[in-house]
Amino acid sequence: MIKDEKLRSEARAKILKALAHPSRIFIVEKIKDKPFCVCELAEMIGIDQSTTSKHLSILKNAGIIEDKKEGTTVYYSLRCKCILDFIGCIENVIRMNLERDYQFLERT
Repeated sequence: MIKDEKLRSEARAKILKALAHPSRIFIVEKIKDKPFCVCELAEMIGIDQSTTSKHLSILKNAGIIEDKKEGTTVYYSLRCKCILDFIGCIENVIRMNLERDYQFLERT
């Protein structure tokens, strides 16, 4: 692997690692249509606000989300909505795996 390929792969891995938690995927899916604040997201996920803030920080550092302050409240939104295409692709892989597993079970 040459240096440019390694850097590209590392940058991609950083984004994938940021998505590699159920709460963070949930956040990405929730903020696809409208921005939410930490308190709203924490309530929806069912975790405390400090943990939610850590998840948001990871997503923000990876460049997946952005924030906007309105008064004393910070709202989070998707920076790049095409990440939803990737999540949709994951859903397709899950479906394909289920179909494969079902076919396997029918043969036994």
